[in-house]
Amino acid sequence: MTVETSENPLTENLAIPSWAYAYNSPTGQGEIRTLPADFIVEETLAFEPSGSGEHVFLQIQKTGENTEYVARQLARFANVRQRDIGFAGMKDRHAITTQWFSVWLPKGDEPIWHDLNTENLKILFVTRHARKLKRGALANNRFELTIRQWQGDKAKTIDQLTAIKHHGVPNYYGSQRFGHHGQNVVKALAMFQGAKVGREQRGLYLSAARSFLFNHILSARIDQNSWATGLNGDVFMIDGSHSCFACDAIDDDIRTRLSENALHPTGTLFGKGESRLAGDASILEQYVLELFPELTTGLIAFGLENDRRALRVNVSNLTWEFEDSILKLTFNLPAGSYATAVLREIIL
Repeated sequence: MTVETSENPLTENLAIPSWAYAYNSPTGQGEIRTLPADFIVEETLAFEPSGSGEHVFLQIQKTGENTEYVARQLARFANVRQRDIGFAGMKDRHAITTQWFSVWLPKGDEPIWHDLNTENLKILFVTRHARKLKRGALANNRFELTIRQWQGDKAKTIDQLTAIKHHGVPNYYGSQRFGHHGQNVVKALAMFQGAKVGREQRGLYLSAARSFLFNHILSARIDQNSWATGLNGDVFMIDGSHSCFACDAIDDDIRTRLSENALHPTGTLFGKGESRLAGDASILEQYVLELFPELTTGLIAFGLENDRRALRVNVSNLTWEFEDSILKLTFNLPAGSYATAVLREIIL
């Protein structure tokens, strides 16, 4: 499907902006993903596979390959349907990533999995479990990032990294969610206006539209300096869970838990249903949503249910090291959060 922006003036409103920074604009510059080894990601499952059951669990290290490609290879190799393959999260292609897959093989001979090994794909561990691996079933992702040709204000960058370590970062969706130059949001609008798309693309465009609205809300909260401290009427999420509660007025207990990063204000993942917001938080969020009626109307028409996402994410085990023109970072993020949300705070 091709979308001609000149025929659709609404798309000018859907350009991806420079969303607000939490710790002032970065002064550093550098190159990421020069080599696959510059971007290393390792998944940690949220549970321990039992060792028995109908689903084979495979821990796989891949280099320069995307998650869906590996899933297709597994289905072909095991002679099963694509839907019999499970994985917990999508991982970048231009990286070295270690992630888990499941293959439903309740009976019959099991393939010799290590025959799948290539220069870009290695089977690290094989076990079994009773249930298929579901999206988001991760404790966290561990990142090792190398930024080459780094230059900038080292003292300011260290101050920013120190603030990130203690206070977290805005939980922005990464640019990969929106496609090249934000075309996934533009295509979402076209879909809402009647363009026909496949099922897989439909989910991609719906997610892009919701993420676009969320990032705008988060940016507005940063501008207002309430993304981490909260507003009266906010819905708060307990750190490390998806459990939320509404709060009409912030008291000392809430304020303390926010300062300890144990609670986070949330923004809407827009859809039908009540947001549970009230007061100042509701006023601000509604103001942002009303800027994009073509997206909110479309998301409701497609039946998406309202959900919440934390505006802040903790960056655990963050370390950094400067070596001449190289900056190396290691840190952990929970499932669904983006390493680019960390990088954008320190490099342009």
